[in-house]
This record gives sequence, structure tokens and C-alpha cells, in this order.
Amino acid sequence: MKTVHHDKLVRDLIPEIILHAGKNPVTARIPDEEMPDALDSKLLEEVQEYLESHSTEELADILEVLHGIAFHRGICWEDIERIRLQKRGERGGFEKGIRLIDVICE
Repeated sequence: MKTVHHDKLVRDLIPEIILHAGKNPVTARIPDEEMPDALDSKLLEEVQEYLESHSTEELADILEVLHGIAFHRGICWEDIERIRLQKRGERGGFEKGIRLIDVICE
């Protein structure tokens, strides 16, 4: 019998998916007070996967983790979007690809 060790936060339905594949997942609940740190680690994992693949699927995973972080930190997603749009209006987005090289102060 082969065991593959993971010890990481996974999406809520992953244990059921593993069961349906004929395997036996061993799971434990992460305590609520540890979830923000677990999600921070998951965010790093997903960002690294995106940087390796540049796939739309990995971007979606990053977004799902961000939603989880907001939920567990008690931050309303609408507030995040409002702040994002406010900053976009004040400072712009990232579509033009502008690189700031220097600021000359006289």
C-alpha cells in the first residue's frame, strides 16, 4: 500500500473526489484561528504554480484562495472590489505596461 503525504490545505470537496477515485484520504480540520495562516501558505503555493504555468486555471485558484482569505479574516469581498476600483481610478491599472525607471528630484 502506497501513501502520498501532502499535509496542506485543500478545497472542501477534494476528500470526496479522492474517495470517488477509489483512494482513502486522511484528513483533519484546521482550527479557525489557524485558517488565515493556512490560506496565506496556500496563496504562496498557488502563485508559484501560476508562475510556472501562466494558466488561467491557476489564476482562478489564486482568486478562490483570496476569497477564502477575505472570508476567514472577516473582510467583505465587496469592500475589496470597491477599494480596488477606487485605487484604479486614482492610480490606474496595469494595462499599459509602464515601467518607472527613475524619478529625478531637483
